[in-house]
Amino acid sequence: MSYETVIWEQSGGVGRLTLNRPDTLNAWTDQFGRELKDVIEGDAAQESIRAVLVTGAGRAFSSGADLKAGFHPAEDGMPDIRRELHEVYHPVIAGVRRLPKPVVAAVNGPAVGIGCSLALACDLVLAAESAFFGLAFVNIGLMPDGGSTAFVPPAIGKARAFQMALLGERVPAAQALEWGLINWIHPDAELLTEAEALIGRLAAGPTRSYASSKQALNRFIYGDLEAQLELEAELQHALGRSKDFVEGAAAFVEKRQPAFVGA
Repeated sequence: MSYETVIWEQSGGVGRLTLNRPDTLNAWTDQFGRELKDVIEGDAAQESIRAVLVTGAGRAFSSGADLKAGFHPAEDGMPDIRRELHEVYHPVIAGVRRLPKPVVAAVNGPAVGIGCSLALACDLVLAAESAFFGLAFVNIGLMPDGGSTAFVPPAIGKARAFQMALLGERVPAAQALEWGLINWIHPDAELLTEAEALIGRLAAGPTRSYASSKQALNRFIYGDLEAQLELEAELQHALGRSKDFVEGAAAFVEKRQPAFVGA
């Protein structure tokens, strides 16, 4: 299948998924999310694929949702964020966790918002020295979604999870490694070489062993991920009707500081 916003390549047992909207730092749109879903549920799920590598084209892994593209309106005229999460965003995240094979993220730049969630949904994460992570949702009056409320706390603990969620600050790669958010850091020029070596090793490994480990760890660490994604969707949908989100999104597009009123 041919895609416009992502690149899918296969060689041997390795599948390579490249997020391919470099002019927007690989920001998510409706089409982008649906093509990601098609890859994760279709191409990557083939038995011939034994390990999957995810990275971003250009200067970023993913900068999050494309706010300039906006959201489809609900019946009340406000953003239908519940629909977007149910149909575009969360199927990708859940699909990565369900794949019975290792999924590796090679984070080559900013991984922010839903981009951060996608990186953390992967089983193993390598990052370039210049990469950074962030749950920047709060900066536009929203809350973390994409499963990040499930992925972050077990990795870094309560104090740091609240710090990421409430302050929305950048977490540089070195700090992310120290916190336990990611597995390895490599010099920018060496990231893909190291990622290729790792994904090749996994593709040559015991696939059924990996699948069983992933299933058991999913159950113990994340419990009912589907329920958590549902909760995120409901809470986020309500926030999409807040004055603070309207102001936050406008401020982001206009490149100014938002003036939140707490409503």
